[in-house]
Amino acid sequence: MVPINYLAVLLCAIAAMVLGFLWYGPLFGKKWSELMGWGTMTPEKMAEKQKAARPAYAITFVGALLMAYILANAITLFLVAYPMEGADAFATGPLFGFWAWLGFVVPVTIGQVLWDGKPWKLWLINVGYFLAQMLLMGAILGYWM
Repeated sequence: MVPINYLAVLLCAIAAMVLGFLWYGPLFGKKWSELMGWGTMTPEKMAEKQKAARPAYAITFVGALLMAYILANAITLFLVAYPMEGADAFATGPLFGFWAWLGFVVPVTIGQVLWDGKPWKLWLINVGYFLAQMLLMGAILGYWM
């Protein structure tokens, strides 16, 4: 059994939701909506989309919990095999986040462009969010391990 800091996992999921709010809101929300084909979002249209998305937020949160839990396991197993302290342990988390993103997220999502015909800019916004999410989760987990 791998010792996991469940509070850190929960914090990762909450941080992922906050990051998503910022990423798909003030940072890239307008461009993302345009690339999704939603056009200009009026306040009424935004309220309608948000109401319909409530179940998706819950599922996304569970997915973030799962992602953080798996990442925590990988980091913990590595740190058990190769003990580190301080800055080295902290740096291990984001490094794991980067490699997980590059090895799993990028290859799986690239099909959105290659097969689904989605624009590269949309893919870059989405995959950029996952990179930021995995780095943030890795930093939190690396700090608290």
